[in-house]
Amino acid sequence: MDLEQCWQAVLERDRAYDGQFVYAVRSTGVYCRPACPSRRPQRDGVTFFVGPTEAAAAGYRACRRCQPDRATPDEPNLALMQGICRYLAEPNDRVPTLNELGERFGLSPHHLQRTFKRIVGVSPRQYAAEQRLARFKGELKGGKTVTDALYEAGFQSSSTAYGDAAAQLGMTPVRYQRGGPATQIAYSIVPCSLGWLLIAATERGICAVRLGDSESELVQTLAAEFQTATIGREDAELGAWLGALLAYLDGREPHLNLPLDVRATAFQRRVWEALRAIPYGSTRSYRDVAIAIGQPAATRAVARACATNPAALVIPCHRVIRADGDLGGYRWGITRKQALLEQEARQAATPGAGAGQTETGGGHR
Repeated sequence: MDLEQCWQAVLERDRAYDGQFVYAVRSTGVYCRPACPSRRPQRDGVTFFVGPTEAAAAGYRACRRCQPDRATPDEPNLALMQGICRYLAEPNDRVPTLNELGERFGLSPHHLQRTFKRIVGVSPRQYAAEQRLARFKGELKGGKTVTDALYEAGFQSSSTAYGDAAAQLGMTPVRYQRGGPATQIAYSIVPCSLGWLLIAATERGICAVRLGDSESELVQTLAAEFQTATIGREDAELGAWLGALLAYLDGREPHLNLPLDVRATAFQRRVWEALRAIPYGSTRSYRDVAIAIGQPAATRAVARACATNPAALVIPCHRVIRADGDLGGYRWGITRKQALLEQEARQAATPGAGAGQTETGGGHR
């Protein structure tokens, strides 16, 4: 299992993953479906299992709310779409067409496409491409040569791999395999009102802004993401940007007009740009954002893009909530999300607080 993908599914309560795995919470001894409505646990207290049998064998008991040991999903097409997801996750020689999928699963191509996008959030082709890229990255990290990795992942040719994968990785496959060699990253970290705040940047702009409970945790996570980059602490160099972030957290700077240098797919970039356009003190639902980028059916894909946001605060994913008013997920913890929204609401209610709103700047790699 891709543990990061599993965790994002839990954060988003993504029903498309129900039946594909269960997660267990060590502090309660309970295992749940990904879409369980119960309060989300902390990541470090969660273990993933491929199914209820494995979780029960490890000593966990089934959640009484989501009943993961019973096949009772309320979406009649859920099991079928999960089967299609599993098929698309396999390393096929090529991405199957809608006609081929329809023939295999007994659906018309139009109905399959419409139902798949409604439940999963992206088209079958987009889902297959995401899975292929994930396999490719996994093979590279596992030590395979680029040539072996691309064929194991299902790419048809090296030119396709280098064209498609390089665009999504933000670098060539060889450079990705080496962890982004020669990349120079400066970082600074300070305590703040929400715990600890880390900012990291390349020569082109901010590549990471993270919130956490400890200095060591944030620094280790940064090093793990950019494994062979040259990373050094540069408090003075990042002082101005760090000051702007701290001023925002203190309610003294409502508008963060900071440059970005973050890797993103075309879809992620569109979502993150839409998030930066949400006014200070306002919120939008995941569907609102999906509509804003012209893909009203991509609500779950929008939620995934929010969950993978690498630059907290600068890309204000905390301003996106569920349509029913529930806060939804937040990569750096629901408590922090609530605190940010409450502070923005208070400041926005102050006369003159929202004056001078400008478009946020910065480039995206």
